[in-house]
This record gives sequence, C-alpha cells and structure tokens, in this order.
Amino acid sequence: MTHVFLKKKISRRIESGHPWIFANEVNSVEGDATGGATVDVFTHDKKFVGRGYINPKSQILVRLLTRDKSETIDEAFFYNRLLEAWAYRQKIGYTENCRLVFGEADYLPALIIDKFNDYFVLQTLALGMDRWKPAIVQALERIFRPKGIYERNDVPVRELEGLPQQKGPLSAPFDTTIRLRENGVDFYVDIDGGQKTGYFLDQHDNRRAIRHIVKDADVLGAFCYTGSFEMHAAHYGAKSVLGLDISAGAVAQATRNAELNGLQDRCRFEAVNAFDVLKQWSREGRQYDVVMLDPPAFTKSRETIQRAITGYKEINLRGMQLVKRGGFLVTSSCTNLVRPETFLETIQLAAKDAKRRLRQVTFRAQASDHPIIEGWENTNYLKFLIVQVI
Repeated sequence: MTHVFLKKKISRRIESGHPWIFANEVNSVEGDATGGATVDVFTHDKKFVGRGYINPKSQILVRLLTRDKSETIDEAFFYNRLLEAWAYRQKIGYTENCRLVFGEADYLPALIIDKFNDYFVLQTLALGMDRWKPAIVQALERIFRPKGIYERNDVPVRELEGLPQQKGPLSAPFDTTIRLRENGVDFYVDIDGGQKTGYFLDQHDNRRAIRHIVKDADVLGAFCYTGSFEMHAAHYGAKSVLGLDISAGAVAQATRNAELNGLQDRCRFEAVNAFDVLKQWSREGRQYDVVMLDPPAFTKSRETIQRAITGYKEINLRGMQLVKRGGFLVTSSCTNLVRPETFLETIQLAAKDAKRRLRQVTFRAQASDHPIIEGWENTNYLKFLIVQVI
C-alpha cells in the first residue's frame, strides 16, 4: 500500500473529515503513486487519517473513501455504499426520482448518480472513481435491476483529472428520452442531450413550495430550461405562465412538456435572451404577480465571484421591478462559491436599488436527497428564496 504523509500543520477541512487532500498539503509519498491507485494517508507523525485514491495529475491529490483503517476498498465496498445511500433516500421519502449518490455527502467523492425511476445516469468525475466504474455499474444492476444505465461524463472537469469527456450507455442501449413524474407533473427528460444528467432533481422540493403563491397568478419564469418551475406553476393553478430561455431546444422540450400535461393553453415558452428581456420589460413597466428566476451558475472560479454577485444583483433587481406590489419573487442560485449569506445580502442590495421592501416567505437549500455535511461547503450549494415584494 502506498503511504501519503501530510504536512505537520493540516487544515481544519481535513480535521473535520472532508475527503479532499490537496497536493500542497502533502509532505511526502512513499510507494507507487500511479493515478487511480488506493493509498493510505497519515499525519506527519504517522497517525492514520484515511484511505482513498490518488491522482498526481490533479490539484486534489487524494480523495478519501473511508476513515476506517479496517475497511477494504473493493467491489463489496461500493456495493455497500450504494445500499447505504439508497436506504437514506428511502427513509426520507425518495423512492422514484432522486439523486442516489451525491458525491462527498455520500462518502463517495466525485461520484454522482441520478435515479429516474428505473433508469440511472452517473458521472465519475475523478480518475480514482472512474477506475471503479465497472464495480459501480455492477452494484446498480444487483440492487435495482435497472432498465438502463447511462454515463454523462461529457464535462470539462474530467480533463483536470487527465480523463476524456465521454457519454453513452453502460448497459444495453435504450431510448434516452424517458418520462418521469414529479409532484403530480409529468416531464420528458433527455438524459443524453439535456444539461448535466438531463433534469435538475435538486429543486424537487422547492418547486412544490410555489404552490400557494401562483394560484390565479400571472407568472413569468426566466432561465426556464425545460419548464419545470413553469409547469408546476400552471399545475398549481396559475392563470397564465410565460417561460423564457435562450436555448431553442430547451424551449421546444418545455413546450412538449406543457402539451404532455394538457397545460399548453396557460403555459407557453419563448426562446430569448432572458438577461436582455428582463432589462427591457422592466423599463417598459410590465408587471406580473409572480416572477421566477432560476439562472445557471454564474461562476466556477473564485477569481470571478464578484462578477457573479453583480450578475445576481442585476437580474434580481429587474425581477423585482417586474413584480406587482404585493406579488412574489422566486429566485435561486446554484453557484456554490456564492455563500448563502452573500446571496441574501445581494438580494437586499437589489431591493434597495429597486426601491422595494421584501418580506421573506422561505429560504432553503437543495432537496434532501442532496444532503449537506456541515463544514463541507461544496455540499451546500443551492440557494432558493421566495420573497414578497412590497
């Protein structure tokens, strides 16, 4: 077994159990450091820290899989971890569609598995986890007897690990446009061509949170993607719903979803640049009972955090200007580098510039199948806020 020794002074992140160990935190490596190999990590004075996989090409040199010295990393290890992850989801009420494995929060760093009924989509985002992909697929087949397993490893972060981008079936080929039901609403999901794994399960609970404020309302949804929030608004009784997205393909899928639910008379979509439209319509004085903003991540780099904050302030200011007094703003941020307190401060600054006062209805994180580990910032990434605009 290869041994990795940390420097004398280690970070609080490592002390708190976070599985990432950066190359600049390591003093020495004894033994074979082949990428993907299993290694044992020790403090400078040879106290066992944990066992994981190494990749000398990555800034994150080691990702720990276990802190238990007696635990062996083998096929049975991944089978048992998947069983534990599934048991957790079942206990909190997620049995059909859910994030089955949420990376570090399920002690399987760099592994994402989304469950869409009998279909599974996975991402192995680091070299060590990618080497165990056959064992992970085998475990899924044993536990679930799925109709299909698909990999969406067409993401740039894999290149930082020396891995190629790729996607395709890991089971017998199947139709990659599947159908799911969420909160009583039906959706077509393109797990081959859609964003990430095809559908954003992390807003599952938050979409249900709009059910009272949208009843009999005129609703505007910006950055709507395939219309999940908009479809819920119409399902919960909105008088009219307009969704905006820059992607013509996403708008076509959203329109198809509206037809699937028989909501096409009250729910329509337009392929436009939402940034430009929000600015233009706020100047024109258009008004809605509810405005919903669900933009993509504005930054993945600490160097551009301020630019992201400026972007969030701008779109939320415009969104508030489009809300009738007494109406509601529903707004989200999935940029994990923008912390919850910073997001709330940004919304308040936008309100000040818009000359509006806000009454908070609810402030949440992602759905519970994406568990948060206290102190592990990358597990607490989604901010979801509903405010009344006065």
